[in-house]
Amino acid sequence: MKTAFWLVLIVLMGAPLAGCLEQTSASEECVVLPAGHADDGVLRILTYDITALSDALTDEFTNNTGIEVEMIKVDDAGGILDQMMLTKEAQQADLMIGLDNTYLPTAIANCLLQAHDASAENISDSALDFYDGPLALPFDQGDVCLNFDEDALSEANISAPTSLEQLTGEEWKGKVAFPSPVTSSPGRAFLVASVEYFDQQGDGDPMAWWEDMVDNEAIITTGWTEAYETHYTGGYGEYTEGYIGDAWMTVSYCHSPGVEAFYAENYTHSTSLVLDHASFHQIEYAGIINGAAQIDGANQFMEFLLSSEVNINMPENNLMYSVIEGADLPETNGYRYHADLPSAVTTMTYEEIEANMDIWLDAWKSATKQA
Repeated sequence: MKTAFWLVLIVLMGAPLAGCLEQTSASEECVVLPAGHADDGVLRILTYDITALSDALTDEFTNNTGIEVEMIKVDDAGGILDQMMLTKEAQQADLMIGLDNTYLPTAIANCLLQAHDASAENISDSALDFYDGPLALPFDQGDVCLNFDEDALSEANISAPTSLEQLTGEEWKGKVAFPSPVTSSPGRAFLVASVEYFDQQGDGDPMAWWEDMVDNEAIITTGWTEAYETHYTGGYGEYTEGYIGDAWMTVSYCHSPGVEAFYAENYTHSTSLVLDHASFHQIEYAGIINGAAQIDGANQFMEFLLSSEVNINMPENNLMYSVIEGADLPETNGYRYHADLPSAVTTMTYEEIEANMDIWLDAWKSATKQA
């Protein structure tokens, strides 16, 4: 990366971190905390609005095990981490489902998870490459990348961009929506991708690009839903209440066009922009919260979620890839056909994300004037 960018990072490393996510030293020894709430036989799951965690699924689990399930839902993956940090001394949930590989290192560094005893078989290498330790298990995966509206570009007589730099041009002014990496896991995943993308360029500064994008009136939203449903012209948002439709491009998944086709009888005018090192392989995890009361139930639910019978259906039930070895998207209605696979995703490791995430976030907030 450019020397100037690293100078910014060095300065930021000396700055105090804002908010409740104050880091615990990674070298600190984690201890298993006593239960933060009474064990009344109910399994409490801290999660966000994950489609797969339907009433039908939890009812099936209860029927199989006799263990009642209560969902504690927050807005997004960032909300899961915030809640775990806020209740660290007296956790109110037993199992978290939904932290991804941009949030997991922070949770582990802050001793928010304890070792599970769940057994899971036939998990794919792609789901285990980032983290294969005792504190969390992957339950779904997918590649985060930019999506764009082919029809909108055709009507404007604009070609699909071949680089991120092109998005700072006049023709893209006010036409790109980004979910914030501060509050959104896809937004955070794309931030990581942007850092590696410009690192691979050899002469680029990711934060200068983000600053240029904001100067080009890029739309910054709190979460994926607002960016995709409210602003993006290429997706199902046009059929939802509150739709604005002012962005031709947004951050989603490389297989999102396949999801659109799946629900629209093999029709979509959305496609993904697959640029080398501008996509991030996101993995979402389940893990037992340090301070859980219903540990046995948490282990059983993890095994249930990772069973072939349940997990193989992630593409239909959670609109993400399964983590089962050999599983793929269904061919129905063009789901697999319209889903792209990037040839070169980011290669950021667990250690790099753990060491740099807060630095990148502070630099991003400064560049985009979101502080």
